[in-house]
Amino acid sequence: MASLPALTTETIWDILNDQLDDATTNQLVWVSLGYRQDPTTGQWDNAAVPEDWREAYPEPPDFIANRPPTVKLTRSIPAEFKQLLKEALGFQGYRVGELVPRLTRRATMANWLLSYMKQTGIDL
Repeated sequence: MASLPALTTETIWDILNDQLDDATTNQLVWVSLGYRQDPTTGQWDNAAVPEDWREAYPEPPDFIANRPPTVKLTRSIPAEFKQLLKEALGFQGYRVGELVPRLTRRATMANWLLSYMKQTGIDL
């Protein structure tokens, strides 16, 4: 896995503005969930992943290509953090013509990462 950008509001904006590639965006969520990849073997270690995620996804899922893991990601955001994109960043959402699954899933990932940042004390 390549070196990942720091979790900052700039990184979140890069996700929302489709300036951060899909693979890196997925990897940011995977690492935040606790997935680790052995650089030598390429095998995934999920020991630090919450049990419900580990059972459903023993290996990290592609959140952008697949709806079910993104739904699970949405449901795992605490209620008080569901509106962080709007409240913390002022993100107004995408235009009607931009409402495609890939972008809405990226927005979900961005909101989940903001929630993770808030819960773990990373400055917004």
